[in-house]
Amino acid sequence: MVEWLVAVCLVILVVLIWPGSKYFGLESQPDAFLQGLGFSRQPAKDRTRCVSDREGSGGAPTVSAPVATDEKSRSVALICKPSALANYLLKHCRTFTDYSPCVGWSWRASGFLQSVYEACWPYHSPVQFVRDNLQLSDDGLVALDWAVPSYQRRRRTSSHSTSPVLLIIPNSFGKITRNVLKLCETALSRGYLPAVFNRRSHNGTPLTTLKLQQFGDPADLREAVRYIRYRQPAGRLYAVSESTGSGLLLSYLGECGSSSYVTAAVCLSPVFRCQSWFEKGLCWLMQWALVLHQKMCLSRYRTVLGETIQTDALFSSYSLRGLEEALFCHTAPAAATGAGSNNSSSGAWDAYWEHNEPLRDVDEVAIPVLSVCARDDPVRGDTQSTVPLELFETNPHFFLLLTDRGGHCGFSTQSDGSTAGAFGAVGSVAAPGSGIESLGTNWSHRALLEFFRATTDFFAAEERAKQLAARRRGLGAGTVGRGFRHRSISTYKRMPVCSHNIHAIYNWQRSYTR
Repeated sequence: MVEWLVAVCLVILVVLIWPGSKYFGLESQPDAFLQGLGFSRQPAKDRTRCVSDREGSGGAPTVSAPVATDEKSRSVALICKPSALANYLLKHCRTFTDYSPCVGWSWRASGFLQSVYEACWPYHSPVQFVRDNLQLSDDGLVALDWAVPSYQRRRRTSSHSTSPVLLIIPNSFGKITRNVLKLCETALSRGYLPAVFNRRSHNGTPLTTLKLQQFGDPADLREAVRYIRYRQPAGRLYAVSESTGSGLLLSYLGECGSSSYVTAAVCLSPVFRCQSWFEKGLCWLMQWALVLHQKMCLSRYRTVLGETIQTDALFSSYSLRGLEEALFCHTAPAAATGAGSNNSSSGAWDAYWEHNEPLRDVDEVAIPVLSVCARDDPVRGDTQSTVPLELFETNPHFFLLLTDRGGHCGFSTQSDGSTAGAFGAVGSVAAPGSGIESLGTNWSHRALLEFFRATTDFFAAEERAKQLAARRRGLGAGTVGRGFRHRSISTYKRMPVCSHNIHAIYNWQRSYTR
């Protein structure tokens, strides 16, 4: 209901402003309000542009993709530290430079409007979901929603399947957007097994304990990943996060390091500096909608949550920071008022983010991570102050795909309008390899799936080169020690599927499934 109300208000606003702007001849002088929504005209003389920034702010070299643009397209830059993998991505990921966003007087050219559209507008996806409720070590519950196509008769996938698993982490507010649904649809058509991770109390997941998951606490996600490895031991695992859900994914990759079981990861429109993001807040319309959505989700647990938190302060909050503080930054009930109370609250807030800031262990990340961001993102904010460009310029594991337009998880292209009808006429998820998925696929989804394919091929080629070099060293030895040397070389090291006792973590007899 809230999503429909916000969408109707925005449509009415655009309908009222659009004719008036054209009647009064505002094409040559764009209105300030429309500029705030993200509308702008690209000068006709700017017909070619080459993004080739070779040096970052600190003098570190970066790799960028040169893109030829005209008045209907914008540039895309791949910012990263020069490496063999970076060169391989530039050569084999054609989607990185094949982005033509909408410009001019179109609602899809507005970063604000397409962000609201992706977050609030309903999407009738033909994908079906099968839920696994996982009981954790502290008796809490999280859920994994496995996406299955409508034409598939078997509801469950065999544990012997070698299909790659795509773990999708939605935003931290528990809202399943059309972006997540379309990603599941695209991943299914490419042969992946998508699984959506739901935190405690999110999307109908029962809250069986008094503990809610903190913003950057990866403990629950770690157990969910172990369950996926137990259920699909033969398939590779990839991870994608959306919006503020990237905080949980980056925290998990940083804490687990090389034992994360993840081959590669992608963050779509991530929020990197989360403490300052909560402190600065969003525009009043977005913040009001998110606060209202969280209060509605938590209202069903108001009585039980009252045993550990101050529910009056929780449901009287009007900001995202107020909600986060009421949920996790508990202070003494009888605290003194005045400066002492303010200092105590500020200290608890800073201590909370010391353990939940996504980039706290970023140096421990050991897999390739791609971040897809847009400069006109109305949720994240200004690029220079919210995107850690120095991280991508110095860390070889991080890659930034930065576009001029795209909004927040939007990335609408000029062909979206023409392909929407053709794709909607399909009516069901296409079979893998049929080619139908390319009609209405979001550009960011094509880019991340191409990134997964390229990184996998790159590491496979590197492994084959190592095996070949080892074999040549073995053949070059003397005839006496040739056999022994050949047998001593381990060309394939089989890693254990699970290095833990899975039955000690999960009690299958008490696990809830449906």
